[in-house]
Amino acid sequence: MSTAPVAPSATATPGVEPFDTVDLIRVKRSSGALSTEQIDWLIDAYTRGYVEDAQMAAFAMAVFLNGMERREIRDMTLAMIASGSTMDFSALPKATVDKHSTGGVGDKITLPLAPLVASFGVAVPQLSGRGLGHTGGTLDKLESIPGWQASISNERMFEILADVGAVICAAGSGLAPADGKLYALRDITGTVEAIPLIASSIMSKKIAEGTSALVLDVKFGSGAFIQDIAQSRLLAQTMVDLGKDAGVTTSALLTDMNTPLGLTIGNALEVRESLETLAGGGPADIRELTVALAREMLTLAGLPDADVEGALDGGAAMDTWRRMIEAQGGDPAAPLPVARETHVVTASSTGFVTRQEALPFGIGAWRLGAGRARKQDPVVATAGIELHAKPGDRVVEGQPLFTLHADDASRFARALEAVEGAWTIGSEAPAVSPRVVERIS
Repeated sequence: MSTAPVAPSATATPGVEPFDTVDLIRVKRSSGALSTEQIDWLIDAYTRGYVEDAQMAAFAMAVFLNGMERREIRDMTLAMIASGSTMDFSALPKATVDKHSTGGVGDKITLPLAPLVASFGVAVPQLSGRGLGHTGGTLDKLESIPGWQASISNERMFEILADVGAVICAAGSGLAPADGKLYALRDITGTVEAIPLIASSIMSKKIAEGTSALVLDVKFGSGAFIQDIAQSRLLAQTMVDLGKDAGVTTSALLTDMNTPLGLTIGNALEVRESLETLAGGGPADIRELTVALAREMLTLAGLPDADVEGALDGGAAMDTWRRMIEAQGGDPAAPLPVARETHVVTASSTGFVTRQEALPFGIGAWRLGAGRARKQDPVVATAGIELHAKPGDRVVEGQPLFTLHADDASRFARALEAVEGAWTIGSEAPAVSPRVVERIS
């Protein structure tokens, strides 16, 4: 594997800039389209500090309001890739395939998925991030395991991929640095939800990572980044098109995030549930989505007939998990940390759980310490929420509905405020929708 800097395609001669930032802002403000050269220059100039944050914020708002053409989105993605280095896994004697999720409440799928796919001899270079707000971060979850290290060198990553087949680690700062700068700006200017900016942000990093195939898990619903299914479908198609334009075999699954995924929300709790899934058990929806994504990844890697369920039930995926954790310094046999305090919420009546909104439970777990409000904030590995019933389950009055976990009992009050009214118990069982709604390619 190698990393190589990629020169931007539009650079300025010393002291002379080829474009005026305000002119480009006006074009997008008036619903016009920028040329490839203009976009290349804008991203390069912003990365090197010539274009100011205030100007890029105005540009981002213009894009949020007026959108971008497909060619513009492709140009912006390629320009952000060109702002840094790229990775190359072509020397690996294995097919490579990656997965990206747009994030949600209780989304721990990467943990069982990466070793499951790798157990078939496919390399899974899963460069992951940390949580912010109500969505959990994969690296935060894995750091619940004693000794496990998120940061490894590129050389070590290559060694683990060649030997074990799966790596889950932090992405280097050299990949698409323009995206990191622009994302931080979008976060404080109300432009996070702009589909052209979301798509180019995600795909610039994924393409720069150098995988030959990519499966996207694009979520919609209460706990998702984008709640509207039509907008999520548009985002999925936009990203699939970007991947194909860049020569990366790409597909997407549109998945439901109206209710929490699985029965746990929080770092150590989600690792425990992932281990249950790797052992052939776990909640039905976790297994459903893990199997669906694994089949999609293996199909893109040239193994459409792989026995995914057999690898879960027979122990092959668990064996790969243990080796993957050990390769990054973790002890897969060590007990996971447990919260010092718990608080149980019980059913106020007998009936069926008919509603369980994902977002309030995600916020509740965040208030217990499972997430962070700022990137520099620590997370509490033991904090979170354990669900004892999901929509469709019958409960009786007094039966536990969910348990709050925290190291500090003073956090319970605000977490309970967050989840108040987030579930309903009714007399009839609701129809339970499948997690995977649609495939987009």
